[in-house]
Amino acid sequence: MTPEEPELKNGFEPKPATEQKQDPELETMAAPESKPAPEPEPAPATIHVTSADPEVEEPNETEIQSNESEKPESNEQNASRPAELQQNRTFTMRELLTELKTEEGDDAASTPLSQQSTQQQQQQNNAAMELIDSVTSTDEEGRSRQRVLTFAARRYASALERNPDDYDALYNWALVLQESADNVSLDSTSPSKDDLLEEACKKYDEATRLCPTLNDAFYNWAIAISDRAKMRGRTKEAEELWKQATKNYEKAVQLNWNSPQALNNWGLALQELSAIVPAREKQTIVRTAISKFRAAIQLQFDFHRAIYNLGTVLYGLAEDTLRTGGTPNAKDVSPNELYSQSAIYIAAAHALKPNYSVYSSALRLVRSMLPLPYLKVGYLTAPQAGKPIAPHNDWKRSEFVLNHEGLQQVSKSEQKQVRRSLSGRPSDVSNSDKKAIKVEVPDIVSVSACADLTLPPGAGLCIDTIHGPLFLVADSWESLDGWLDAIRLVYTIYARGKSEVLAELHHRAGLVHKD
Repeated sequence: MTPEEPELKNGFEPKPATEQKQDPELETMAAPESKPAPEPEPAPATIHVTSADPEVEEPNETEIQSNESEKPESNEQNASRPAELQQNRTFTMRELLTELKTEEGDDAASTPLSQQSTQQQQQQNNAAMELIDSVTSTDEEGRSRQRVLTFAARRYASALERNPDDYDALYNWALVLQESADNVSLDSTSPSKDDLLEEACKKYDEATRLCPTLNDAFYNWAIAISDRAKMRGRTKEAEELWKQATKNYEKAVQLNWNSPQALNNWGLALQELSAIVPAREKQTIVRTAISKFRAAIQLQFDFHRAIYNLGTVLYGLAEDTLRTGGTPNAKDVSPNELYSQSAIYIAAAHALKPNYSVYSSALRLVRSMLPLPYLKVGYLTAPQAGKPIAPHNDWKRSEFVLNHEGLQQVSKSEQKQVRRSLSGRPSDVSNSDKKAIKVEVPDIVSVSACADLTLPPGAGLCIDTIHGPLFLVADSWESLDGWLDAIRLVYTIYARGKSEVLAELHHRAGLVHKD
């Protein structure tokens, strides 16, 4: 890479609403009580994590950018904040604002407490309330929001004075503190953002001790820790905080495995950690991050944030591999292949969200790394066309190409045409040998890994179509992951009606055959 070329950046997925509620779009990343707000464009951030608003500041052309950790925002502005106060377990924001909830039921359910324990809890509450009371905001919207948060905090403090074991109140108060931290500017000293986040972490810690299965608390706690880590740069203290954050994301995923948002944020925390740890530990952590992004996408195929983040981490791995002199052994993926894989995910994220300037900017950098006019070119072992169950000796390793239209086997006579197209000269394999294997995107039903005694040894791939299943074998299990993701992404883009975005990418190069 040249100094002028951008560097890939990453960021965090906002907290889905309480009880694993999802982001307004897919989420992507909806909240039962609130109407989802329009999804904000991911803010650019360097891999070292800096904040910017893409609507205000265009991405730096010397860096590739990705999704910044989105701070908790008001319910009206962002339905995918770290946690939705309007959907809290103990009180909802609507109830707090309209005073619809009475406290008699809570009083009746309260556990009798000793005077000493009540006084201890009151002291803890007073310290937290002092922080809340000292938060100020310069604009009317911020002041109004903070008044509501302060009112909510008093309700939770009152509930905890009656019953210190009320983990719902502890959890909700932690959310209030985390929300309040978002109302504080970074240069504020009374209170500081870090003070509020630290107090929120204490409340999450208490809540999870009382209720170890409170997965939302572990998720939001991890976000709070991550925000504290970002304030500390590349320091040893930041490293320890990132490690804590990854452990909490791991716990959140263990308690709720069906959370692509938690997996995405886990991957990002690992990526941030990899930038701080000693070089000998870095690659292991990066590869773990890759597995978390890939798991998030497998849960939600159109999760564009995780798709893009996977592209950025692969790009970073390619850069590191190139910088250290290539791959240490033959089994490792080459830097060129990593760049190509990175470009596939970034192109897919752009196709799903073509209006995101961050994705568009990144695509401009990696576009030349795509094997245009195709999205992916590689080798698969295949049976003869029309003979899905053939003797192993009849299976041959041959070249396949994938674009927005589908997957196609390339015969030996056509390989020169493919080579010409990859070298920048127009070529077309659409009129290829009728005996070649072809899979049209609209015909795909599902794509999965498979293991079957009827297949030759290796990483089996099954593409189920309306015409029946097609079995192929990838060169390795790592190669299989790339094929699975690429085919799924092409189908997802087609299903979302965005195939023309990929087609346009090819047309701009003047390399796509026009019917």
